[in-house]
Amino acid sequence: MSTGTSPSSSTANQAVRLAPEARYADELARLHAADADARPTGWKLSPRAVRRFILGDEKLAVSRKFYGDDPLVDRAIVTLMGHQGLMLVGEPGTAKSLLSELLAAAISGDSGLTVQGTAGTTEDHIKYSWNYALLLAEGPSQRALVPSPLYQAMRAGKLVRFEEITRCPPEIQDVLISLMSEKQLMIPELGRNEGEGEGEGARLYARRGFNIIATANLRDRGVHEMSSALKRRFNFETVKPIRDHAFEVELVMAQLQRELDAGGESPVDVPRDVVGLLVTTFQELRAGQTQEGTAIKGLDAVMSTAEAVNVAYAAALQARHFNGGQLTPREIAGQLQGVVLKDSADDVKRVRHYFDTVVRERGKRDAQWKTFHDAARALWQ
Repeated sequence: MSTGTSPSSSTANQAVRLAPEARYADELARLHAADADARPTGWKLSPRAVRRFILGDEKLAVSRKFYGDDPLVDRAIVTLMGHQGLMLVGEPGTAKSLLSELLAAAISGDSGLTVQGTAGTTEDHIKYSWNYALLLAEGPSQRALVPSPLYQAMRAGKLVRFEEITRCPPEIQDVLISLMSEKQLMIPELGRNEGEGEGEGARLYARRGFNIIATANLRDRGVHEMSSALKRRFNFETVKPIRDHAFEVELVMAQLQRELDAGGESPVDVPRDVVGLLVTTFQELRAGQTQEGTAIKGLDAVMSTAEAVNVAYAAALQARHFNGGQLTPREIAGQLQGVVLKDSADDVKRVRHYFDTVVRERGKRDAQWKTFHDAARALWQ
């Protein structure tokens, strides 16, 4: 949860991952200074400036942070100016959470107001709970009340993020229906304590700027269907995997280099054709079709761009510390096993078939694919 203070330089240097509003503080400051457009009430930046923050602006030296469907970003920003919440759905690893973080950082200056949906999420996690020591000593009071992230967002006029909303039981999801319709939260315990009539209570009215960004991985196990009433309160946007091969190669290479630089790693030689081999493998196993148009069995495992970056990073670390500092298909093959073995035993058979047919055939014409095939052969026996 955000404290509203900036981290010290020493803390920032040691942090594994900073919130976007801290990581890109300089970019946000430049955008704010150059922002001459009208801003919706409660927003830190105008809609155009929010778009520039997410998609980049060379003139202001603002980096691009979300890659994929640019019109989706425009639609998301427009949705958050209205009365409906924003629901980002799609395959795992398609940067839904990243996009929600960036939107919250640019619009509210705070991406930390987050409810994490799980099977154990309760109504208290969404609304408020109590400090029971103070509750017993003083009775219901503002001092004893523990506000949820959603409560804080309503009070401050900010965005709140609801991660993995469909992992919550339907009756917990539906707590949001009245909150999103009426934009107010009843606190009946405070009303009774102040001598108001039965059924009355304190009310928290959402300030302008408040809205909800929810994310959902609809294909995951443990997912609960949303009610029609709750769906009507959201505008749904689907975040799709990247399909352009050259674009995904550039993205994986850029993010890999960023990870290596952030980790303070010594230089690693990362050949583009090795990353291209990795991206080709992920795209084919994701789509269930080779580049030549041959149908293959797709995997149950998540073969997202984010996973490809994780594989490339782990392989680069292996190459740096154990194999001479040059990334080769050998390290890629070794790290790929950890992705495939997460979900389904059938995936092992499908990957073995992929290597025995597609990769083996390519290895007859290309040395990199031959190395990839030979390195993987021992892993998938």
